[in-house]
Amino acid sequence: MTIRRIADLLKTGQPDESVNIQGWVRTKRELKEFSFVEINDGSSLAGLQVVLNQDLPNYSEMVRQLNTGASVEIAGTLVASLGKGQRIELKAETVVVYGEADPETYPLQKKRHSFEFLRTIGHLRSRTNTLGAVFRVRNACATAIHQFFQERGFLWVHTPLITASDCEGAGELFTVTTLNLKQVPLTDAKDIDYSQDFFGKPAYLTVSGQLEAEIMALAFTNVYTFGPTFRAENSNTSRHLAEFWMVEPEMAFCALDGNMDLAEAFLKYVFKYVLDHCSDDMEFFQQRIESSVLETAENIINSEFGRITYTEAIALLEKADRTFEYPVSWGLDLQSEHERYLAEELFKKPLIVTDYPTEIKAFYMRLNDDEKTVRAMDVLAPRIGEIIGGSQREERLDVLQRRIRAQNMPEEDLWWYLDLRRYGTVPHSGFGLGFERLVQFMTGMQNIRDVIPFPRTPLSADF
Repeated sequence: MTIRRIADLLKTGQPDESVNIQGWVRTKRELKEFSFVEINDGSSLAGLQVVLNQDLPNYSEMVRQLNTGASVEIAGTLVASLGKGQRIELKAETVVVYGEADPETYPLQKKRHSFEFLRTIGHLRSRTNTLGAVFRVRNACATAIHQFFQERGFLWVHTPLITASDCEGAGELFTVTTLNLKQVPLTDAKDIDYSQDFFGKPAYLTVSGQLEAEIMALAFTNVYTFGPTFRAENSNTSRHLAEFWMVEPEMAFCALDGNMDLAEAFLKYVFKYVLDHCSDDMEFFQQRIESSVLETAENIINSEFGRITYTEAIALLEKADRTFEYPVSWGLDLQSEHERYLAEELFKKPLIVTDYPTEIKAFYMRLNDDEKTVRAMDVLAPRIGEIIGGSQREERLDVLQRRIRAQNMPEEDLWWYLDLRRYGTVPHSGFGLGFERLVQFMTGMQNIRDVIPFPRTPLSADF
């Protein structure tokens, strides 16, 4: 008999239907003449209640084995449930226990565990209600992202994880090397001799696929990347990971206005998809994690995003009837408290801020005619601040060369990037979205380590 997903049975299963399920025991309740067990297979927040009668073969021994965490396959017949909160339950006819779980040592029991504790048992935490809901929402987000871009004719490109360039200029890079670290070869000048390394020059794990996406956009018009990126930032906070996933679309023949339009449509699409496909999980987050997640999602979906310049944002912040921890002044970057004030309290909806000062943005952003600002944009959302950052790219060769020199960057290392401006240059734009930040924002989870299955953080690289 075909194995059925519990999620499907809870939606469409009918009394008198013979079914097979597989999964793990969540709870067990023994009565005099029969027992109840709840089985969950990860396909839904809710499990399926199974009734075990005493007339089953080896009933006593079988029930002894069915402790929380045990894995089973159960065949039987669906019946209408007399209990509250459930439409159907399964009357068991055969039970196979694949793997027992010792109740004395199994760390997940029917009680609330702190997220800090669950991070110490990363190999088991996905079996909990909260982490199960997180990873179903994460999966739905990823599906929606691909669907959004594929429906619009974007090409998914796989940009390299090993790179010789630092897209952000931040210098927080993981080095990739095959050199013997106990005996590193040196040049006559006592520098590391990278000519003897695998690639013949310094190489790193990528912090962004943007520059390579620009290459592909100038051949395929509309492309996007969706993959892991890395940053060796020694930040032990609830907002930082050393390994995280990025979504980065890049569009040729597209100015900043088109970039903003796409970012707004993108967020609305992903949030609506998740509400449509993970309603039970989102309701769980609303009740157990953050009471505003549904309101926030509806606000994203139904609001027309505000749009202001950085200069206008600074003026509004300077007029605010409050004192900020970080100073507000034209030329300084906006901090999270500033972004949240604008989105949460002033506009009360998502907001796109554009045209930031040249000095605080990357070399590749298009210089405005005032020579003081660049065609950058940040999408700010209530409760989290910046969720998307992007820009129109500098397509003019002479201006780009000037920007690179002003930042004392080695022009020869970017010869290929400059070639894109020499041969068939066009206005083009793109943005980046941190995938884990999106899942964190959507679910209300407080720590970014709890929205990725295997977090990589300072001094932590388990599994």
